[in-house]
Formats: sequence, C-alpha cells, structure tokens
Amino acid sequence: MNVLIVGGGRTGALLGELMVKSGHSLTFIEKCREVATRLSADLQTARVIAGDGSSPGILREAETYSSDVVVAVAGEDETNLVVCLLARNEFHVPLVVARINNPQNGWLFTKDMGVDVAVDQAEIISRLVQEEITLGEMVTLLKMRRGRLTLTEQRIAPSSWAVGKKVSELQLPDGIVLVAIFRPGEVLVPRGNTVLEAEDEVLALANAGLETSLIEKL
Repeated sequence: MNVLIVGGGRTGALLGELMVKSGHSLTFIEKCREVATRLSADLQTARVIAGDGSSPGILREAETYSSDVVVAVAGEDETNLVVCLLARNEFHVPLVVARINNPQNGWLFTKDMGVDVAVDQAEIISRLVQEEITLGEMVTLLKMRRGRLTLTEQRIAPSSWAVGKKVSELQLPDGIVLVAIFRPGEVLVPRGNTVLEAEDEVLALANAGLETSLIEKL
C-alpha cells in the first residue's frame, strides 16, 4: 500500500514508523527542513520531501496520484483541510484521513471537504475521561466508513487467557485486524508469532458487530 503522510511531527513520525514496519511504501511531506532531515535518517526506506503539503506542486512531486491513503497530520487545521481537498478532488485518493487540531474546527472536516476519517484527539481524551475507562474495558476510538468499521483499543488484563499466547493462537475472526501493541517504551507491529503480555494495549480495526468477539479473545 502506498501511504502519504503530510506532517512529520510526533504523530506523523510514529505513524510512519508503524507503516514502515508493516511493509508499506511511505512518503512524507514536511515543511520544516530540519524535521525532514531527521525523518530521512530515522526512516531510511521512506521518501521524504521538504515542502508545504498544501501546495499542489509539492503534492504532485510526492506522486499523490498513486497514493492509496493520504494522512494529513500537520499542526495547522487549514493545512490539513487543503491537503484533504486536493487529495480527493485533484488526485482522487481512495482514502483520506485528517487530524483535527482545534476541536472548534471539527465541523469543517466532512466528506464535502474530502475527509473520509477525521480524528479529534481532544474529543477522544474527553470521551475517555467522561466514561471513566477501567482496566480491561474496550475503548472505541473512532468510527470509520459511516460506522461500518471501528478503531478500538483493548487492554489485556493480567487474568486474561490471552496472556502468553501468540497472536496466531487467538484465531481472530475475519473482519478483525490487530494494528499495534503498545508496551512501556515500545510499539510493536503484531505478527503471528508475537506473544501477548499482561497490560498490553492492543489497537485493532474491527467490522461493526465484531467488537464483542475481540473482547472475548482478549
């Protein structure tokens, strides 16, 4: 899969690392040359372009027309919106994802603006606080494709039968894909032989209605 990320800050860099580890073809656009240089050193298989991601010329240089996914995670909502509009209307990218920096701008991040998935980090944190998430409880981070797909996070309790099991031993149903495993100080890309540990935070994509199956497995 060809992935284009606009914005090389902490969010973009982490996402880029996950994409590279997963074997995807990755291109970065970052307007700060120092940050772009650091990304090139850290992610040597990625193509990094120093420039303004909201510029049609820079997007053409990045071969956006061949991207399967464009992720706009720049620090300015204006930049992210322009990237989304161009990615959808000019370059016809199949999937466009954007980060919302200021929740007051959330109403702008719609299909009409080229956004398939809008991630409001402040809203996610607020939801976690309000729902008083407890250990072992599943958290729905966001819904995609009009609710047909969910991004969820599940913490593995010490008493879970999954502790010490390989990912392949979970026998997850079709429609559930593990995206990442968060452990103190590291992020793992799940493989079949990855062994799960207590307190792991598992990030997964699941078709609507399969969340219960994931809870039962973990």
